[in-house]
Amino acid sequence: MSIEDDKTNLRHRMRTLRAEAAARDPDAAEKLAAIFPMKLLERYGQVVSAYVPVNEELDPMPLLERLSRAGAETCLPRMTPAGISWRLWSPGEPLERRGFGLSEPPEDAPEATPTLVLTPLLAFDTQGNRLGYGRGHYDQALSVLRAKGRAFACAIAYGAQQIDRVPAGPHDQPLDWAVTPVGSVPLFMMRNRSALTAPGPDGV
Repeated sequence: MSIEDDKTNLRHRMRTLRAEAAARDPDAAEKLAAIFPMKLLERYGQVVSAYVPVNEELDPMPLLERLSRAGAETCLPRMTPAGISWRLWSPGEPLERRGFGLSEPPEDAPEATPTLVLTPLLAFDTQGNRLGYGRGHYDQALSVLRAKGRAFACAIAYGAQQIDRVPAGPHDQPLDWAVTPVGSVPLFMMRNRSALTAPGPDGV
């Protein structure tokens, strides 16, 4: 069985697990926003990208509002024929409804280059492997950002979305960190074997 077959099978399972996690914890977004380690903002840049949640994705908007109040410049992805284009957007500003149920900044919103990227996903593991939806948009976008300079990728997820192993290929971009409603997981440190347990909410 190929890596892509493994990923497809895992996606079916993780959609169900994520939906169950969302139903169990309706206050997850507020909990995550409250414990997010603000040192990530201090260390990895003042331009933060998030996403507008679809289906049972954990909502990053309470967190984005907190980061905006702390002085961050915020942006969201907008899909173009070439892939993701990051556009400046502040919480409360209007969004444009587009295909596949997506809500995105308007086409004339200024472009941005985020250095702290809050990413949606279906699953992640301690090595920083991320299971997305199979279209490769975030892998491509992170590759472009990292070619330009520093880009720190932080997953926003329920605890149930952390699994033992996510199948990964050569073009998959690794995550650096994950935050769940119950704590942080420093993935880049786990990859380097310099930490065996996650720090508290303010530990980086």
